[in-house]
Amino acid sequence: MTISVRPARPGDEQEILRLVRALAEYENAIELVQATPESLAGHLFTDNPYVFAHVAEKDERIVGIAVWFLNFSTWTGKHGIYLEDLFVEPDMRGLGVARALFKALANEAKLRDCPRIDWQVLDWNELGKQLYRRLGGWHSETWEPWRLDGDALAALQD
Repeated sequence: MTISVRPARPGDEQEILRLVRALAEYENAIELVQATPESLAGHLFTDNPYVFAHVAEKDERIVGIAVWFLNFSTWTGKHGIYLEDLFVEPDMRGLGVARALFKALANEAKLRDCPRIDWQVLDWNELGKQLYRRLGGWHSETWEPWRLDGDALAALQD
């Protein structure tokens, strides 16, 4: 079985959204998905995109995605990669698809002189944590994820 990974291209947005929705369903949050193929295309495939994606294919069928963007560390003075979503179809797990996607991101990091890749994982996602440990990832116990959205975000806006 051959898995290939490539940067997403126009025409992939429907399949990317299918896998985003599958991820949201896996995380018991399908009702939160508001993205559309058009909104994905409008962000991924512009002249100066702020978000990027890689897709994993088997037999020309997209079976996994990595959606990411650049962040910045004032401490290193360099950009890093923030992995927003990683998802592999359930029947393709354990076959090296996620590893291949991470390898593509590692190559992007090298190309862009990014010293690190950051991401989050739900506390109950033991399968994901096992994969990340095998890849050499580690859990930062000193930094907590925080968020500002909805009414609280609106209250700060002019």
